Amino acid sequence: MAVTTASSHRLRRLERPAITGVLVREVVNFSSYWRSATFSSTVEPTIYLLAFGFGFGALVSRVGSYDYVQFVGTGTVATAVLFSSAFPAMFGTFVKYQFQHTYDAILAAPVDTEELVSAEALWIASRAGVYGCVPMLVAMVFGLDPSWGMLTVPLIAWISGFGWACFGITVAGYAKSIENFSYIVSAVLTPLFLVAGTFFPIDTLPGWAQALARLNPLYHCVQLVRHAVFGFVGWADLGSLAFLLAFGLLMWRFAIRAMTRKLID
Repeated sequence: MAVTTASSHRLRRLERPAITGVLVREVVNFSSYWRSATFSSTVEPTIYLLAFGFGFGALVSRVGSYDYVQFVGTGTVATAVLFSSAFPAMFGTFVKYQFQHTYDAILAAPVDTEELVSAEALWIASRAGVYGCVPMLVAMVFGLDPSWGMLTVPLIAWISGFGWACFGITVAGYAKSIENFSYIVSAVLTPLFLVAGTFFPIDTLPGWAQALARLNPLYHCVQLVRHAVFGFVGWADLGSLAFLLAFGLLMWRFAIRAMTRKLID
């Protein structure tokens, strides 16, 4: 069903009132389910931290110059970002346009698809920026020393979360049914999650696998968070930041294209 918007005569793209309106709606709606969303987005990464940190930590006490619990504690920030951005974006977007028809109602207002997608991604990224810090805070309880660089972790998680939110929206835009997400989770997200340098350094992998791992946005998120906690290393971190920004920008355009195609079918 085609959706006719009330914004045929737009003065400019990405108007602030339109984005603000969608964001306010999301905040109000979030107040009704924040407990379950917070639980699912923070408990599972924390379980990974505790299981790997103390399970493998009993066998591997250190990784390079890091205690293993600290190594995993900083790495699982990326896991929390992934769980609180890509997954809610995929399932939430699909449900909103396929079953609840929420987007039909929003697009009947002076809001276009670009503003809708941008606002959704900004909101999900903001949640990821908060939830991503939880494993690091748990690691502090078990001996991770606080540092000033930790103050940059929410921003790193936000930037990474924006890219993964747009990735999830893109997948939802092209998915024929909700069962299609199983392919993405099993064939894309799980391998990326495992070779992000979260639980073991990627230099233990074969050369070709290391090259592929460096194309993984989660890897760059892990590196930035780890260096934020233990000390930045200069140009390498700027490269990781540039990679995450490019990933977010690219996926943002893909998400807009996917949802525009879906909502005008």
